[in-house]
Amino acid sequence: MIEGPPRFRKKVKVGGDTEAEVFCADEQSEFAVDIERWQKLAIAVLADQGVRGGTELSLFFVSVHDMAELNSEHMGKSGATDVLAFPIDGGEVLEMINGPTGASRGPDRPPPDRGDLPLLLGDIVICPEVAVAQAPSHAGSVDDEFALLVVHGILHILGWDHDTAEKTELMQAQERKLLQEHHWQGDIPMKFTQSQKVD
Repeated sequence: MIEGPPRFRKKVKVGGDTEAEVFCADEQSEFAVDIERWQKLAIAVLADQGVRGGTELSLFFVSVHDMAELNSEHMGKSGATDVLAFPIDGGEVLEMINGPTGASRGPDRPPPDRGDLPLLLGDIVICPEVAVAQAPSHAGSVDDEFALLVVHGILHILGWDHDTAEKTELMQAQERKLLQEHHWQGDIPMKFTQSQKVD
């Protein structure tokens, strides 16, 4: 069994018993994007990873120009990349509920209901033009490339990383597992039996 990053192993329920909400927007016009399909994949992957309750994730598809600006502004790199993930730390939400010492609620107030607070997971930004260009040498097909980028972005949002060889291996194994279960519904294609690297 592949374990998640340490800070996400304990699957805390925040926001009640509702399904994760994924907001999707196609903000580019170069390539057709099946928003509903990638939204469903994102919801399935979040559920698989133990994300429950009133959680919110945004998934944006943007132009090369917009992605290059985001990459420069937030990563300090030039040019467009395939996917960027911007996590929002849910720990701050829990700290606001309990206060730094847990004693900030006052003598006559009941403890707040954590189910009333949605957990804002963060934003994933994908550039279809970059994805389409790199698909033949990366995931194999445009369809698999989009799926890989959605899954990769979600794992980053949930605290996974690939900044060491060990973390890269674990993250890639988890990507393949999630793609097999929620994208292919079966065997892993030959292209994915080799290591895939997404930056």
